[in-house]
Amino acid sequence: MVSAVTALALVVHSAAAFAREAPTSFADLAERLLPAVVNISTTQTIKNSDRIPEMPQFPPGSPFEDFFKEFLERQGKPDQAPKRATSLGSGFIIDASGYVVTNNHVIADADEITVTLHDDTTHKATLVGRDTKTDLAVLKIEPGKKSLVAVPWGNSDQARIGDWVLAIGNPFGLGGTVTAGIVSARARDIQAGPYDDFIQTDASINRGNSGGPLFNGAGEVIGINTAIFSPSGGSIGIGFAIPASLAKPVIDDLKAFGKTRRGWLGVRIQSLDPELAESMGLNEPKGALIASVNDGGPAAKAKLKPGDVILKFDGRDINEMRKLPRIVAETAINKKVPVEIWRDGKRQTIDVAVGELPEEPEEVAAKTPDKPQAQSAGQSITGTGLTVSPLTPALRERFGLEEDTAGLVVTDVKDGPASEKGIKPGDVIIEAGNKPVRAPADLVKAVEAAKASNQKFLLLRVENPQALRYVALPLAEGKKK
Repeated sequence: MVSAVTALALVVHSAAAFAREAPTSFADLAERLLPAVVNISTTQTIKNSDRIPEMPQFPPGSPFEDFFKEFLERQGKPDQAPKRATSLGSGFIIDASGYVVTNNHVIADADEITVTLHDDTTHKATLVGRDTKTDLAVLKIEPGKKSLVAVPWGNSDQARIGDWVLAIGNPFGLGGTVTAGIVSARARDIQAGPYDDFIQTDASINRGNSGGPLFNGAGEVIGINTAIFSPSGGSIGIGFAIPASLAKPVIDDLKAFGKTRRGWLGVRIQSLDPELAESMGLNEPKGALIASVNDGGPAAKAKLKPGDVILKFDGRDINEMRKLPRIVAETAINKKVPVEIWRDGKRQTIDVAVGELPEEPEEVAAKTPDKPQAQSAGQSITGTGLTVSPLTPALRERFGLEEDTAGLVVTDVKDGPASEKGIKPGDVIIEAGNKPVRAPADLVKAVEAAKASNQKFLLLRVENPQALRYVALPLAEGKKK
């Protein structure tokens, strides 16, 4: 048992350690870092045709004709010179030769980009490369004989919640502004892109801070300030920065190739919920469930298949589905990596050679039926709330389904477990219990087999024009043995 005196000594020691770590001032750090942070201004030409609406069509002699003509003349004539719009942001120097990092949205659609250094000197910048998926861009300025101050990257993976951080940027066009705070949270997904893994901070970040650096206590860049959460548009203490661990490989690619080269597995994945995990024999809903495999992709060549659950990729645990795309993207192209999967109730490892993500991946446009739905037809499947039918030309046309789609089309869904799982008329059940279904009798057989085995859920593979996914359909209590 720890004595009261010992416990008190531990508290005093912890408090003393915190006091030593807490900075008395950021002045020395700010003085060293400010010269590496730049202001970025852009100009964009806006043609008059983009700003002025066309004259509405009125009957000859209409009084509205003169009114709108006068209004449009006040707005500007079509033959007037185009106007120029400006916007402001932040950036930082990563190489003394003149490479500058910022957000892509800061320089998007810009005709001219100007970088203003801490000493107020300005330089025209050229765009080296941009990446829309991570909202990053690299610029290049020619400093001539001028000596530039660059800042080093830090290890954002080592940043802990509660660590001190410093943000420097150009809020509201005010120029080099320093704010301090802490790391408030890690691995935030704000639905900004496919690789979201933001650092959340309460260091004040406002409009114009975008593209500026987030520093740790050692003066290393651990993040790039990108977004804020604010009902008013001003800082309320919730800002987000792209972590350096995600940004640095992208920046390196942009410098070297002018574009980003990402690893590619060639699968469509979905999250596991507890019911899906149970239906697959997994103890925990961890991993990424493969819903479909791209023909000719790396996964297909390695014999990965729909229904496999990826548990580890190249030795890294996949606890959440959204971790996998980032880990794959960071993997070196052509590298052969071990992928641990769950298949048929057991673990196995398959080696996969990672490919390169296509710049413009093929996307299938979603089709939506434009005809009113007719009265449902088909066979009702007892205990599921589903009415299904074999595919016919009329049903394909009604629901906008492709000719090569195979399975049972759902024609009606009653309120209950199936509707709660998001199954809707027009969805096609491809498999039930990991077996193909082509007739209602196949689905009835799968339901009866699951109940006879005392399974709580029936695993369905469901397709519609928007997605291909697995669904764990709850069943009534099975037969007792």
